Amino acid sequence: MGRHSRKGPEATKRDTGAAVGRAAGSPAAEGRGRDSAGPADGGGHGPFRDAPQVRGGHPEQREPGGGWGTGPQPRYDGPPARSAPAAHEAFRVRQAVARQQAAQRTSGRAQGTRTGEAPLVPGPRKEFLEAFDTEPAHPAPSSPADSAPETGAESERGGSGRSPDGGDKRAAKGGKGRAFTGIAAAAVTTVLAVVVAGQVARDSGSGSGNPPPAGVDREGSEDASRSVDRSTPQAHRPEVRTMSYAEKMATPFPLTPDLKASGKFQAVPGLAKAPGKGHKYRYRIDVEQGLGLDSGLFAEAVQKTLNDDRSWAHNGAMTFERISSGEPDFVITLASPGTTGVWCEKSGLDTTEDNVSCDSAATDRVMINAYRWAQGASTFGVDKLLSYRQMLINHEVGHRLGHNHVSCRTPGALAPVMQQQTKTLDLDGVKCRPNPWVHPGS
Repeated sequence: MGRHSRKGPEATKRDTGAAVGRAAGSPAAEGRGRDSAGPADGGGHGPFRDAPQVRGGHPEQREPGGGWGTGPQPRYDGPPARSAPAAHEAFRVRQAVARQQAAQRTSGRAQGTRTGEAPLVPGPRKEFLEAFDTEPAHPAPSSPADSAPETGAESERGGSGRSPDGGDKRAAKGGKGRAFTGIAAAAVTTVLAVVVAGQVARDSGSGSGNPPPAGVDREGSEDASRSVDRSTPQAHRPEVRTMSYAEKMATPFPLTPDLKASGKFQAVPGLAKAPGKGHKYRYRIDVEQGLGLDSGLFAEAVQKTLNDDRSWAHNGAMTFERISSGEPDFVITLASPGTTGVWCEKSGLDTTEDNVSCDSAATDRVMINAYRWAQGASTFGVDKLLSYRQMLINHEVGHRLGHNHVSCRTPGALAPVMQQQTKTLDLDGVKCRPNPWVHPGS
């Protein structure tokens, strides 16, 4: 039987003698309360000699060539008590597993060295093994001898805290703490090993030198959080500048000279008050549907041109007001060349030969040929398209006001506004300059 089952005064006396021997500095003081020279313990197993005492109960297992190097063989106090066969078996299994793992690590390092593979991840730390290699706890003493009071020699050593069987109470109390410490250390080691292995794998797999995707390493960083409050830079867009009235009036528009549109008209909505105090003429503007021209620009040009002091409104002689409903004095109509010819023919006028405009006196319409409005005339040229459009309005409205054609009489002078300037500026050998106004010198 093992020493844990001894009873009676003999056990107490022997334990007391061991304690006294330790206090006196005898060799037995360096052991675990047993006579190292004694016979084999129950079970036939003799203790390992000259093994250093290790904290935690059971010594660390070191094997030659293992993952933790070689070292002195630990002292073995025999198997656990027969009262704990399950703990004894678990202890033997852990020893077998430790030896097998050590052999595998040794083989893996040797193979990695031969094949040039990456070294293995470091094994568990020493504290982890010490915590889990501790001998299983023995059952509580069941006899008075096991619970005998402390002897005088032990009192002189200041209450060493040793149990009756020679164990260390502090080691028993600290076993759980070291176990938790070992578990935590092993967990940290494992996490670090996984991180290092992943880093090595990523570095080895990115041998092409390509940079990682943008924003991966910055995700959740301080810079990324600061960027939340920053305004997102907008893509550069070229500024679209609005053209002025003069620029629009000087811009030609595409339109074919033989176009005949729908023949249906639509009034330009809105009201433009007469600005002067003279006789008021109320007019409406119709634009043929399907022309694709800017009807708003045309309406603005008519109102500004007729009420200009250089026009028929000179010195307050008259004023013009545009309406979109009610009864107008006349209707200024922007139409295609084909439709213009139809309406001018109603008044006995042929506009198809030179593709010109007309005042259809038999109707209420003053016809403005859309081709001339869009393209101008060679007599003015492309650089004077604004002036040509102003002349076209003043000339046709002048017919509605009762004025007939007039020819230039002075070479080099400005042509009269009622001259057919769309056709020519040279009549009977007298060549004049283009002119859009009724009173150009004003």
